[in-house]
Amino acid sequence: MLQQIVSHTPVYVWAILAFLIVRGVASSRDRVVSYRSLYIMPAVMLVLGLTSIAGRFDGGATVLAAWLAAMAAGTALAWRLSDGQMAGVDRAARTVQLRGSWTPLALMMAVFLGKYVVAAAMGMQPALAHNTDFAMAACALFGLCNGVFNGRLLRCITTYHGAGVAAVPAV
Repeated sequence: MLQQIVSHTPVYVWAILAFLIVRGVASSRDRVVSYRSLYIMPAVMLVLGLTSIAGRFDGGATVLAAWLAAMAAGTALAWRLSDGQMAGVDRAARTVQLRGSWTPLALMMAVFLGKYVVAAAMGMQPALAHNTDFAMAACALFGLCNGVFNGRLLRCITTYHGAGVAAVPAV
């Protein structure tokens, strides 16, 4: 059964996986990035999360509420549990020096695998689209991961624009 699932997976899905792995491994190393590039992965992961729930599940507001609540929790968690590793900010060049972290790769893989498992499960059992518990669990997973990305981004934005602060925490 697993072989059938993998063999029926469109090629573009493997390209997305490769892109996420490359970006995740790059995030594991210290690096200097432009301020604007801080928004790229949170935006990509937000789109992946939202496309996983949009039009897939019945439940409307309930499912969206689960996603939003989990995203808020993930944002608060990332904001609060920042490990305190700091890197430099060059406001003149609009760049940020980030310390490497494996957390982004883990989160990207969680979103990818969650999206993959949800799609495979719904392909095998279309009735899951009408199962509120399944939909809320999937949406909570996507929301939590999106929230952690957003919490990190918000921490970076706040630090970057903060008065007299010259460091950015890596989550």
